[in-house]
This record gives sequence, C-alpha cells and structure tokens, in this order.
Amino acid sequence: MEPSAIIAAVLSVVNTSRLIVHLFQNQMQRNRARRQRKLREEMNSERGTDLSQSTGPRPVEIMVAMGNVDPVERRFWARETSTDWWDRIVLQVWDESQWLRNFRMRKGTFLELCELLSPALKRQDTRMRAALTIQKRVAIALWKLATPDSYRSVANQFGVGKSTVGVAVMQVAHAIVDLLLSKVVTLGDVQVIIDGFSAMGFPNCGGAIDGTHIPILGPDHQGSQYINRKGYFSMVLQALVDHKGRFTNINVGWPGKVHDARVFKNSGLFRRLQQGVYFPDRKITVGDVEMPTVILGDPAYPLMPWLMKP
Repeated sequence: MEPSAIIAAVLSVVNTSRLIVHLFQNQMQRNRARRQRKLREEMNSERGTDLSQSTGPRPVEIMVAMGNVDPVERRFWARETSTDWWDRIVLQVWDESQWLRNFRMRKGTFLELCELLSPALKRQDTRMRAALTIQKRVAIALWKLATPDSYRSVANQFGVGKSTVGVAVMQVAHAIVDLLLSKVVTLGDVQVIIDGFSAMGFPNCGGAIDGTHIPILGPDHQGSQYINRKGYFSMVLQALVDHKGRFTNINVGWPGKVHDARVFKNSGLFRRLQQGVYFPDRKITVGDVEMPTVILGDPAYPLMPWLMKP
C-alpha cells in the first residue's frame, strides 16, 4: 500500500473516533439534563404536598389538634419477666441464715454495702424503662460472684436480661474498687495487730502473708501461663492479713503459674517493706538482738530482716 493510502486510512479512523466520542458526550449531556429536570420536578412536587419537610406542624399533629386522632405514648417493647422471687421472697421472707448462705453476708451487711455503693450505682429512670434499684443491682452481682450459676440462670432468677447481669457485675465490682478498697483494705492500728500476734505467741509481728488461687476460665491468649501447680486455670491473690485474718494489703492479677515469691517481689508491699516505710519504726530487743516489726510467711517466701519463715 502506498504511503498516501495509509495516511488517508489513518485519518479516516481518527475522524470516525472523534465522531463517536462527540456523539457519546452529547448523549451523556442529554441524560444529565433529563435527570436534573426530573429531580427538580420531584422536589417541586414534594414541596407542595409533604408537610414533614416543612417547618410547620406534621399531618399527625394537625389531626391530633383537630381531635381526629388520639395521641399515643411511645413505649419500648421488652420481654415480660417476673421479679416476684426477689421482691416477695428474698427481701421479705428470707431469714439471716438464708442471706448468709446465698449472698455470703447478712441482710444488714448487704443493706450497708448498698448504701456505701449508692453514689456510683444510682441510675435515673428513662421514658423507656425504670432503672434497676441499687439493691437489686448489688444482689445480682453478689449472687453471680457467690455461686457457680451461669449468666442466663442468674438473669432468670432475678427477672432481668442476660446482658444486664454482666453489666451489673462489672458496675458493682468497679464501684467496690473505686469507693471501698482504699477504706476497707487498710493497715489500720498497727499496735492492735502487734498485740494480737503477741497474744498468739509471736512478738512484734505486723501480719501474715500468703497467696491463694482464684479459679478462672482458661484465656485464649497464653492460657498455659494460667495453669497453676494444682492443674487448673487461676489468678494469684496475694494477701497480708492481721491477727484476725482480715486483709490489710492485697495484690491480684498475676497468672496462676507464677510463683508466690515472684509475685511478692514485684508487689508494692515488698518495696515499702524493703524501704522500711510500711510499718512505723517500732523495734524491740529480744535477748541481745534488735528486732524490727516483721511479717510471717511460709517456706515459699524469702527470708528477710522483716520477713520470718519456718
């Protein structure tokens, strides 16, 4: 093919392509104009008939005002449950032994606990539903913590939803930590504790320390770290107690596999005892030895100037 013929063919293809592009653009513009015209027509139509888009009263409000429609109070649908067991049996019928057996405390102690936790647990009623009372919220948490019942079982027992049980347990636990931990778990009067241990046969003793394992469900992440020497999943609770067995210092959260001595050495109690600031500076002389205030531990703990072990 001669060069002139090739050039003519190329020009023909280019011109044809330009024509197709031009026709396509014109069609797109016509479609866009048609859509905009239709949208304007719909908006004009709605502006004249739909009162819900205007600033004036809605059709339902107009009909209510004219007396054609009765207003209906909005309400939230919820599955109906029974609270008779809590309201009529537990609160009114149970005696002290039943309270102690099921809630691990007497009714008077329970009511006092509710009063102490009320600043953190009080909730306002809403238009949808009434808030759980503080007493019921605390009772749900105590029942779940004191029994091996499932969340579903506790929910059926108290006539609430399963998720409500989970929320109540966490709310009460956080309230106890925030409001009561620093007031209840405290060293108190050291001299009374020392006198108590002296009466039991050990002089100048400010407490006894040990660890206990709190059973938990096996976590998905690093579950083997939580298997203790007895073969079940747990977290370690380290506690220092006075002569009556009352907690004066706690440390909780270490995996069950961790040794008691390691938990102790990484606790704030160890640091304060090592610095000599946990107990008042009160030393006695035994024979010809000056003895500081000490704590007692089992063979798992290290022998220290302020920690005696067998």
